[in-house]
Amino acid sequence: MNTLAAPVGQPLARVDGPLKVTGQARYAAEFDTPGLLHGVVVCSSIARGQVLRIDTREAEALDGVVLVLTHENRPPVASYDKPYQDDDAADGSPFRPLFNDRVLYNGQPLALVVAETRELARHAASQVRIEYRQEPHQTDLLAVSEQAHEAPEPPPEPRGDFAGAFAVAPVRVECEYQTPVEHHNPMETHASTVFYQPDGELLVHDKTQGVQNCQRYLEKVFGMQGRIRVLAPFVGGAFGSGLRPQYQLPLAVMAALKLHRSVRVELTRQQMFTFGYRPRTLQRLSLGADRDGRLQALAHQAIGQTSSFEDFTEHEVDWSGMLYACDNVQLGYRLASLDVYTPLDMRAPGAAIGVFALECAMDELAYAAGVDPLELRLRNYSELNGNQGKRYSSKELRACYSQGAERFGWSRRPAAPRSLRDGDQLIGMGMATGVWEALQMPASARACIDADGRLQVSSATADIGTGTYTAMTQIAAAALGLPMERVDFRLGDSSLPQAPLEGGSATVSSVGSAVHQACLALRQKLLDAAQQSPASPFTGAGIDDVAFSNGSMRLKRPPYSAVELERIVEVSGALDAEVRVEPGEQRKNWATGTHSAVFVEVRVDEALGTVKVSRVVSAVAAGRVVNPKTAGNQIVGGVVWGIGQALHEETLIDHRLGRYMNHNLAEYHLPVNADIPEIDVIFVEEHDSVVNDLGSKGVGEIGIVGVAAAVANAIYHATGKRVRELPITLDKLL
Repeated sequence: MNTLAAPVGQPLARVDGPLKVTGQARYAAEFDTPGLLHGVVVCSSIARGQVLRIDTREAEALDGVVLVLTHENRPPVASYDKPYQDDDAADGSPFRPLFNDRVLYNGQPLALVVAETRELARHAASQVRIEYRQEPHQTDLLAVSEQAHEAPEPPPEPRGDFAGAFAVAPVRVECEYQTPVEHHNPMETHASTVFYQPDGELLVHDKTQGVQNCQRYLEKVFGMQGRIRVLAPFVGGAFGSGLRPQYQLPLAVMAALKLHRSVRVELTRQQMFTFGYRPRTLQRLSLGADRDGRLQALAHQAIGQTSSFEDFTEHEVDWSGMLYACDNVQLGYRLASLDVYTPLDMRAPGAAIGVFALECAMDELAYAAGVDPLELRLRNYSELNGNQGKRYSSKELRACYSQGAERFGWSRRPAAPRSLRDGDQLIGMGMATGVWEALQMPASARACIDADGRLQVSSATADIGTGTYTAMTQIAAAALGLPMERVDFRLGDSSLPQAPLEGGSATVSSVGSAVHQACLALRQKLLDAAQQSPASPFTGAGIDDVAFSNGSMRLKRPPYSAVELERIVEVSGALDAEVRVEPGEQRKNWATGTHSAVFVEVRVDEALGTVKVSRVVSAVAAGRVVNPKTAGNQIVGGVVWGIGQALHEETLIDHRLGRYMNHNLAEYHLPVNADIPEIDVIFVEEHDSVVNDLGSKGVGEIGIVGVAAAVANAIYHATGKRVRELPITLDKLL
């Protein structure tokens, strides 16, 4: 039974677009209430040690300052003796703001100044004096890499005999790669506005990718089960920074509970560098192949940084065991503990950096074997996920290679580096493969149709700028045969039906499946209601005997009767259905994934070493694409970030101070319009009946995966110089 038709698959504009461009969309720091107080965080200036004294007298003497909150006067916190881990927590003991006098990293929140205005709070915060006893610290991954320990989530077990196969392989490459710390830097800074209610309950507006995660976290931390509601109707970008509750949230709640007042805490741009980030890594690849370039042995070892109090684990090396056919594979992943905050998932966590190293190493192997880089990947193509030993439910990666190469003009690429030139510009072409998981999480949704024939659909998911509002509206409209303008989708409210964190490119597959099923359940209720009259032409009809279109339900067989949905509801009253959908049993027998092929052209100034990306083609196989317009925007955004990862982004730390030095948008380099060419996105046709009812796979992460490698490989083709440390800046090329 085909229950999804137009508008699914149509490149429709965002339903929330008018609210955003007219300024009517409100974000966490834009909700007000009479008497709202403002909190500003005071952060540590040392990387490790003990707070001896916090002098708050000057700040408290200022007229309009209501409170200076420290570890000495904070209200009791239920979970501080037994730390509560949120849905996205790493192994270990999660950070607890204002817990005690210990300083664990530079930038740690040590006080919260609460005042009548934000300007006054910022000024008062500058008057807080803190005395420390400093202790030796370490923030350099290279200095402690030998002391790295095994990660709590180890990679897949070795298969075959890597050492033996590598020793006899006629073509071998061994390479080391480094990736730096990167920070998320969404446009909307993190903020929490806590409305203290007369009955002591809390209404919280938070910048988050999971309102129910924040709700559970606050209820556990403060022992307030059933007394907190969290809202996040709009989120101004997150990229993973909103998966965990950030420290401004518990601080705002502490102040609200202590003062019995409403409080807002908004982080500054500099303070956006005082929590999670993409971790710095060291990676070593060893590839052995026969003379035709077919892999005989593969080893991928990685060391990532983590904090002293949590072990943050990413899947950095797993991709090397699943992407290509190889019988002898050895993967290793260790963590180095530093006096820094815990890293955090960032767009395509693990894959963005792990696939960078793998795909650069594959390019090096191609040159060593004398095989075209695209041909090398085709020779090592596999229909199996090697880690799982399972066949993919669908994998149109070959089509990505062929369609992307044709659109890009890969066949016109000369094999030898430094073969193409335009005046002083060296021209290079590079490519890489991308891969991501096709995830689905348990999710619930509710669908209700009223007497006006309007469909209300809801789930406690988020829209972090990805187009969730629009995609869910399309799915619901298609399932009930309604025009888009008669469907309203609600999200970002912890009181709505359960939804997972919006992350991992799983929202359409998870929440979209729940929305679809809720609407199917509502279809059945509409049919049941229409059959209540003895004279109804629908008597005896089953759900497969009717079709929903143009706001009506009609029989597919004679007498082909039709009735408008609002007419049914006028008689029966409002109808609703709520369902919970979990990943299907059929998924267990298959590997699932999203794949892509990225082709990049660069121009390198031979004298100056400057790099300009001049063309990009990204061909993506992501199952059924609900909205090619918003999905295409996601791929474009991922490619832009991949270019930034390759050429621009790096958070620089002064290891003497343990402090990030470029913690602003002036010195933290991001690509701008002038850095980005036209980006050509191809969605390869791919059908998958296993992943979920929609046949949909996520696109939020896949857009960035492989892009940095394709840029690096293109730079090598242009210059003949291999740079294995990101970002590739002109000093490294010169």
